[in-house]
Amino acid sequence: MKYFILATILLASFAVANNASEGLRAEVPNDFAVVQGGPVWDGPKALLFDNGPWWNSAGTGVGGADESILQSWGTTYGYGFQLAYDYRMADDFEIPAGEEWIIESVTFSGYQTGSGTTPSINGMFMAVYDDNPNTGTLIAGDPYANVFTSAEWSGIYRVNESGTGTNTDRPIMACTAVLSSSWVLPAGTYWITIQADGTGSSGPWHPPVVIWDQQFTGNGMQSLDGGVSYTPIVNGTEGQGLTFLLDGSLALEQATWGSIKSIF
Repeated sequence: MKYFILATILLASFAVANNASEGLRAEVPNDFAVVQGGPVWDGPKALLFDNGPWWNSAGTGVGGADESILQSWGTTYGYGFQLAYDYRMADDFEIPAGEEWIIESVTFSGYQTGSGTTPSINGMFMAVYDDNPNTGTLIAGDPYANVFTSAEWSGIYRVNESGTGTNTDRPIMACTAVLSSSWVLPAGTYWITIQADGTGSSGPWHPPVVIWDQQFTGNGMQSLDGGVSYTPIVNGTEGQGLTFLLDGSLALEQATWGSIKSIF
């Protein structure tokens, strides 16, 4: 069931996702010296959907930051969704029966190793499909249009267990796109694809949903061929969910408010 709610890269694009020798597809442990600074994200504004927790350890990071801890059974800090290589990520979300969502902005997480807390991500590319993107039809967004609006530090560091409380190499950014034209979607199950660009030399990388002592966190997927085909992402041996939020309103809420205003 879905949950609602680098590093010096080794240039070995042939490697598998959970192998320590991989390069562009996924990011594995290493260390960087980083400089801190930059704005801190204050959270979603009108949340419709949260695909799962961005952190699994509250306040244990440097300066009291939260942490997304890669536990001992995991091997991958983050998954490649770089524009430079046309890598993409995908995951699903569900709109309940009887509802229609007006999606006005999307926020997903990403980082570039060694960036410090000043964001270096400056590109967001997204699309929505009516089914798994391997077989589904594009119904909203544009996988080739940069809709980036802003990026801010989420207040979370991605670390492994030995780096908790000390490592600041991977500050997770909240990357937001305020849509110029809202996505209006009726009830159903949809898949969103995401991609990012940035000025840093590493990544961007996408950190997965994290839940302490729980290996399986979702059914996210990754494409290494420009969105032609997607395969499941794993950490260790279990599937991982993507960290993204959808903001907006219910069509019913807007209609009701409109009728109230018309009285006056």
